[in-house]
Amino acid sequence: MLILTGILLYFADKAIDTGKSVGFKEALIIGIAQAIAITPGISRSGATISTSVLLGIDKSKAARFSFLMVVPLIFGKLAKDLMDGEFNGNTNIAALSAGFITSFIVGVLACTWMIQLVKSSKLNYFSIYCIAVGIIGVLYSFL
Repeated sequence: MLILTGILLYFADKAIDTGKSVGFKEALIIGIAQAIAITPGISRSGATISTSVLLGIDKSKAARFSFLMVVPLIFGKLAKDLMDGEFNGNTNIAALSAGFITSFIVGVLACTWMIQLVKSSKLNYFSIYCIAVGIIGVLYSFL
């Protein structure tokens, strides 16, 4: 699946930017790509950004939309954890808060960096990386 992700990123890097925005039809197709990304080895952001760009959506809008799409997933997981009783009297709120703040800051920095990479059409770097790691994984599985 990493090889498939790499191929998808390669074609997205070569796609022509039409400057189109995300409409309902595009959002539905991108959502399906996100659902397919549950498969191990398929990058969620890679699948959604690539699908967006292949649909002709502006690269910076595609990257922003991809990162916005993860917000409901995060809140859904949090709600599930709360309903399952994952947070109880033994939960260290200070450690949990420090982890949240740290991951939020790092996440914002990573998203900003990724949006800049997508804007500058450097998806081929990720493509090469995914294909190389995928080939190594396939070769390793035969040994």
